[in-house]
Amino acid sequence: MSETLQAVRGMNDVLPDQAAAWQLLERAAREIFAQYGYREIRLPLLERTELFKRSIGEFTDIVEKEMYTFRDRGDDSLTLRPEATAGIVRACMSNGLLHNQRQKVWLMGPMFRYERPQKGRYRQFHQIDVEALGFPGPDVDVELILMTARLWRVLGLRGLRLHLNSLGTPASRVVYRAKLVEYFRAHAAVLDADSMRRLDGNPLRILDSKNPALAAVIAGAPLITDHLDAESAAHFATLCSQLTGAGIDFVVNPRLVRGLDYYSRTVFEWVTTDLGSQDAVCSGGRYDGLVEQLGGEAVPAIGWALGEERIVELLRLQGLARDEGGPDVYLVLAGPAAEAVGLGLAERIRDGAPGLRVETNCGGGSFKSQLKRADKSGARVAVIIGDDEASRGVAAVKALRGREAAQREVSFDELAAELGRELQAQPA
Repeated sequence: MSETLQAVRGMNDVLPDQAAAWQLLERAAREIFAQYGYREIRLPLLERTELFKRSIGEFTDIVEKEMYTFRDRGDDSLTLRPEATAGIVRACMSNGLLHNQRQKVWLMGPMFRYERPQKGRYRQFHQIDVEALGFPGPDVDVELILMTARLWRVLGLRGLRLHLNSLGTPASRVVYRAKLVEYFRAHAAVLDADSMRRLDGNPLRILDSKNPALAAVIAGAPLITDHLDAESAAHFATLCSQLTGAGIDFVVNPRLVRGLDYYSRTVFEWVTTDLGSQDAVCSGGRYDGLVEQLGGEAVPAIGWALGEERIVELLRLQGLARDEGGPDVYLVLAGPAAEAVGLGLAERIRDGAPGLRVETNCGGGSFKSQLKRADKSGARVAVIIGDDEASRGVAAVKALRGREAAQREVSFDELAAELGRELQAQPA
């Protein structure tokens, strides 16, 4: 017998009994985005490799080590998207959405990075991404953070903490970069190979190192917040003031630099202690120079992305992953005459009581086995039809959950309305 095929390493199946938490998150996100006036955008999974080299930065781990890149039959270098922002900016530019316009958009879907799979980190992972283009802020920075805080409240998540920092403008970072290089060259003896390589390319990425042996030397490095230009400092001060005024608690973390080269000024992360080393569940920041970097006019912009797998795991750990996918009503069909009318009757119930989830027994089975299926499905009510009931145009309605109730007969014509009343009267 041949070996059973397994999923590709780091690319996981989401099974039906796990999907409820995903649906809960995605439904809440869609409703909140609509409340704030953000519209959906859908993009290809594949982009030209050059897009990510020019946007993310050639000295990042993503571009150097993690992208799924290949040449197609036309010899073009293509890459499965490792993140969403660059693709959204490309789409807005190539479709003329930024000329004298402002855009508030969101995207939901899979991303791909060749990383070592671990809890909360996969090679195919899913992000919800929100971007505001054409807004200089800091008011829109605050709005985007308030949106994430509202999402946590709607989901009921606890223990998330907001970390903030400012990276300043590219010009102010040139000054800071020189001081950082000088500092790290003086400590070159303790730097690892990755840090030495980044020293000449992007020394700020050394601050993001997870090597515990570098913790002490990184802690002593100059702070970027001490080298901000006046405009960036004022932007950041207003951001902090408005967040405080809106009742959002935060920590200013001068070591927060984010992993992508296109960020400037505001950067932020929501972190948790519940997921071990994968503590960041939502990250974002301002990227005022990215559109110009990709060949367009200068456009201020900011966005954030959350990892769906990590939020889903938090929902599970905090007991918030409710499975609402089962039916409200299960039709038990005992006999050929009952089977002949069953599917049509289920359609009448769906038409007459919109929103009711109705599952019809398919595949036959004894009356006893069908009742077991009804109970296992999680339905709150069983509608039972035998051949005799089918000939008389009636069904037996039996409560399966909560209070005990006598089985009673209801005519087909009144069934949808009666089931609507029955399920309203029952506790969910």
